[in-house]
Amino acid sequence: VSIFFSDCKVIPPNISEEFSSGDLVCADCGLVLGDRIVDTRSEWRTFANDEGDDPSRVGSAANPLLNGPQLDTVISQRDGGSGAARDLNRTHGRVTAVKGERNLLQAYKDISAMCEAIGLPKLIADIAKQLFKRVEDEKLLRGKPNESIIAACIFIACRQEGVPRTFKEVCTLTQVPKKEIGRCFKALNDAFHETKVQTMTSEVLMGRFCSHLTLGMDVQKTAVDLTKKAKEFGTLAGKSPVSIAAACIYMASNLHHQLRSTRDISNVCGVSEVTIKNAYKHLYNEKKGLVD
Repeated sequence: VSIFFSDCKVIPPNISEEFSSGDLVCADCGLVLGDRIVDTRSEWRTFANDEGDDPSRVGSAANPLLNGPQLDTVISQRDGGSGAARDLNRTHGRVTAVKGERNLLQAYKDISAMCEAIGLPKLIADIAKQLFKRVEDEKLLRGKPNESIIAACIFIACRQEGVPRTFKEVCTLTQVPKKEIGRCFKALNDAFHETKVQTMTSEVLMGRFCSHLTLGMDVQKTAVDLTKKAKEFGTLAGKSPVSIAAACIYMASNLHHQLRSTRDISNVCGVSEVTIKNAYKHLYNEKKGLVD
């Protein structure tokens, strides 16, 4: 049995695949035999030699945050509403799950959700995920719950990128006790010698705190100047950066007649009203040297 076309009558027919147009045509007479053919060629050029590996048709890009080859088959959950495909997908996922990968995926999901909840950029979430994977690979915090490790990783990632969050903010976000976060942070800070963790300063916190209190740029600038002068004179020596920021904001709002109560500042900064008042007393006693 031989196949030929009535126009050219060439045996065997000279069939050509034109991937640019997606047609299957006869190269002699131009008869179109099929359309929408699948392009089986690679999506990019490769300069690999005979001994090298051709990267074409290898699936999606590998995720550096996961282990293993990552060339799994995924069964669709859509089957017209019977529910069989969903059950099959769930069973297939349990059977083919890589040991430890489920823990990583859940941790990455929690980190993304927490960072998004307080408006942290994606860069912070990615760094926190990298830190968590390193902790898992090197077994740095054995016996510690994942919630504590995640909280410490987010805290360190914020410090590294210069967008620090206070311990109380991270505690409220992750529901992990402050002492537990402090222990994990200290252990990771000692382990990551090459990782530069910036020290949190009062000036860095001013912008966010003033924004939450709906204070103008003039108040923020005055509060920053008060913080710098207070450090020069040693007025608030020994106080935490958060306490210094809260007291300076309270004083600056008074100077600009945009008064905010100690309760409002306490709710935003996470410092008790007594601490703010005590720090403010020290500032008020040195008012002549601090205010021009």
